[in-house]
Amino acid sequence: MANPTLEPGLVVAGHGRHVLVETPDGQRLICHPRGKKSQTVVGDRVLWQATEDEGTIEKVLPRSNLFYRQDEIRTKSFAANLDQVLVLIAAEPEFSESQLSRALIAAEAEKIKPIIALNKSDLTEPFGRAWERMGVYRDMGYSVVPLALKPKLEGIAATELAALMPLLAGKTTLVLGPSGSGKSTFINRLLPGAQVLTQEISTALNSGKHTTTSTSLYWVDAAKTTAVIDSPGFQEFGLNHIEPMHLASLMPDIKAQAGDCKFYNCTHLHEPGCGVLRAIQAEGVRTISANRFKIYGDLFAELSQKRY
Repeated sequence: MANPTLEPGLVVAGHGRHVLVETPDGQRLICHPRGKKSQTVVGDRVLWQATEDEGTIEKVLPRSNLFYRQDEIRTKSFAANLDQVLVLIAAEPEFSESQLSRALIAAEAEKIKPIIALNKSDLTEPFGRAWERMGVYRDMGYSVVPLALKPKLEGIAATELAALMPLLAGKTTLVLGPSGSGKSTFINRLLPGAQVLTQEISTALNSGKHTTTSTSLYWVDAAKTTAVIDSPGFQEFGLNHIEPMHLASLMPDIKAQAGDCKFYNCTHLHEPGCGVLRAIQAEGVRTISANRFKIYGDLFAELSQKRY
């Protein structure tokens, strides 16, 4: 039985060692982790204890998942207890398919459903090329949604988000996107008061104007059944936490052919009797694109490097 002085809460924002916790009745207060290292991320359900006008995180309740990236220097946790991840990319400037694949692999590793939103559908030619590139992802079963977000448009344009809203309803969604994808426009269109909220959170957490370095959860509806989590933009997405031999199982197009391999420990790069290589070399309709196979090979090599 829990200590009666401990209160439940939801972490709705974080910056450095400070987090903002929302109580069941909607109040928000700054909390600090107990100990030197913060293990708390946005989306965590916690038990906290009041300390004067602030609080101390006493316990992080078990998570259903944790979405994060890891390179050789550090681990960056985005959010916990997610229903899905929305990866927002744009037709122009041209998006990196390697970067997109990395985000999808990280989601697959945590069994979090990914959705891809392709922005700038109003740019006919660039969007046409980008939509064609996304064909392999649609074939893999990913939801790919077209968007045309206009940065200078005032208020909410229902048609802009009409295709996406049913996918967000009743879910907690982390929104990811590199610079230039339109992520800020998306958040502000979905939540007209997001800029004000962000400034309030930034002030509360004493992070000044550096709002892009913090992660925040916003409720989309009054009933608080639909939430979006806005995260800092990223240019790199390390996957050092993924074992190279586990990589194929996290890429649906590779995984679909890997079951036909002769050897159980096949790397899908050079072995005889490899189902993946057979699919790559087959004439006619390819089930694995050359670009996706290159991404797999590059990632396998990257993850196989031993660091001491």
